[in-house]
Amino acid sequence: MPNPPLDDAQHDAVAAPETLDDSLQDADAGQAGEAIAAHLARFNARLIHANESVAIEVSGELPGLLTEDEALPFRLVPEQGVLARIAKWRRFTPEQRLVLVQERLNETTLDALHTQIADFVAHIQRRAFRAGLDATAFLGALQTGRELVGRRFRVVEDRLDEAIHRKQEQTHAEAAMQSVPLARYPESFELAAGMRRRFVAILGPTNSGKTHQAMEALAQAKTGVYLAPLRLLALENYERLAEQGIAVSLVTGEERRVTEGATHVASTVEMLDTTRAIEVAVIDEIQMLEDLERGSGWTAAVCGVPAKTVYLLGALAARPAVEALAQRLECPLEVITLQRKSPLEMEVQAVASLGHLRHGDAVIAFSRREVLDWAANVSKAGLKVATIYGNLSPEVRRAQAQRFRDGEADVVVATDAIGMGLNMPIRRVVFTTAKKYDGISEDLLPAWLAQQIAGRAGRYGIHEAGHVAGFDDSTHRHISRLMKQHPSDLPERGFFVTPSLEQLENISRATHEKSLARLLELFSRNIDLSDDFFLPGNLTEQIERAYWLDQLRLSLAQRFTFSLVPISSRVAMLNDAWQGWARNVANGKACWLSADLEGFEHARFPLQAAEDACKKYSAYAWLGYRLPDFFPDAEAAVAIARETSEKVDRMLASQNNSQRRATVRDDRSAPKRRHVRGNDQSRGGHLRARRGR
Repeated sequence: MPNPPLDDAQHDAVAAPETLDDSLQDADAGQAGEAIAAHLARFNARLIHANESVAIEVSGELPGLLTEDEALPFRLVPEQGVLARIAKWRRFTPEQRLVLVQERLNETTLDALHTQIADFVAHIQRRAFRAGLDATAFLGALQTGRELVGRRFRVVEDRLDEAIHRKQEQTHAEAAMQSVPLARYPESFELAAGMRRRFVAILGPTNSGKTHQAMEALAQAKTGVYLAPLRLLALENYERLAEQGIAVSLVTGEERRVTEGATHVASTVEMLDTTRAIEVAVIDEIQMLEDLERGSGWTAAVCGVPAKTVYLLGALAARPAVEALAQRLECPLEVITLQRKSPLEMEVQAVASLGHLRHGDAVIAFSRREVLDWAANVSKAGLKVATIYGNLSPEVRRAQAQRFRDGEADVVVATDAIGMGLNMPIRRVVFTTAKKYDGISEDLLPAWLAQQIAGRAGRYGIHEAGHVAGFDDSTHRHISRLMKQHPSDLPERGFFVTPSLEQLENISRATHEKSLARLLELFSRNIDLSDDFFLPGNLTEQIERAYWLDQLRLSLAQRFTFSLVPISSRVAMLNDAWQGWARNVANGKACWLSADLEGFEHARFPLQAAEDACKKYSAYAWLGYRLPDFFPDAEAAVAIARETSEKVDRMLASQNNSQRRATVRDDRSAPKRRHVRGNDQSRGGHLRARRGR
């Protein structure tokens, strides 16, 4: 029978779970902790957390439920599996945790779960049989895991309801489903599907020489493309190829540098041209396949790049995913694994003091505010600083990195933005914290991210070894543990896909639906019903934008384009600009750049305003390359964005230098002080205290 509805607390508790992090397990040391682990293992269970709650996830198989000889696998959170909010869990003693886990997971509760699943499966099979459908296709949702049993039951019910509705409304529903045959998604790339392609995966940690090996092959090819996750990386390898005398063009969402007669292209992954056959393609950072926001770009690139040889570069953890894709695409695969060229060593103890920072250090924080605070304090300690964080344009990040390379800066203070696309002579990576806010809560860093950032230390050919440390003792212990962990492998299915305009037009013709938001929802809801090898990417923000765009007199193609503009809806100035541009186009008016280009200099927060201005001009250029009749100033926007980026770079340099000069003046005018280490420690302590608030 159907499962009773979840209450709000249960629904919120398991909306988006993740594996339980080390920070929650620290207090479980000792006999009670071992008893919890043993108890969970006995029932094939584990602890997970979601939305600040701790829960039990159980895996298993129930024999004979699908057919007489076929068992039903499941991975679910039982109804009583939500244990406590994380804050409350942390207050429990290990013994209290053990009692609670034993109370919620035992022979009785497991039998109840099995009975609940069996009753539900029988109910679904009866409904499916009456509708002439195969229940097996829907029951696969019970092994998705990391969700409450009732929520998974509802997913199965919803999918079955939708399938029954489809059967009842065959003309409309079957036409919509047939218009997006994502089980045959690779076949939608006709040129690539018709080629005999070969994959070469070069996998290894940072500083293992992956890119060098692949780029050598690309440079020797008659034609080719390099696909990057960032404009910064595309630019770096564009220049790398150009320096070898290769005719190469740069193509990113916001910039075009077209070389006449170009044989090669350096591009961001979303800008792949699937209509031009080439000899060699290089797809960088292949582990981005798992990224919910942008992974669809890598899925499309692997399925659709029309190259005889395709190099896939990335982390070792990507191997199962790469092998699964190669098998699905029927492409031969060669896997080359590389080791790091220089050793990476964890230092014996924490840095502990700003006075212990040295030339060549990279200080890592995880927010713009923390980076600027640390940069100010490091400058006050007398060190020259470069600053890198995600909100900066690629040009500014590159310029700040160059200051560090040229010795104009002793230390770089950065977010995890340095983990990808910036090669710098970093001797030691110093983490100021082992936690990062993920939009919901502040959690311990995943092992792969900590290792990717740490791997920037010890550039081969510059340093004999790379070094890693935490600034304080607690951070040092956490990072030390993360450096020893083996990152989880990427899954072998569930590759993200987002719709093309052509696919949405197909759905529109089949269903007569005109709303972009509804078309996106149809795509998202329907594509995983028959084949979970490909799954919908995160369309939430695009759908929210589409609902607003549907109110305007824009064509479907124009609404689709505006829904994808790389601009933050959360920044009022940027959102206002985006909406203004869309209204202008709806009214048939061209969008010219404003004459007032210096307003950010008079803003309350000039640096933030200048950063946002860079994003605005880049977004205008992005639109200019797609809707040139309405955005005629695209080239000017690129130039203004570059000029504004140079101003941001100067503002950062001036800000950091002024802090250092002020410290030097204070030191010269003040009496000679002893106990410098104590002063440094107090600064570090102040920063740690701020993070704790």
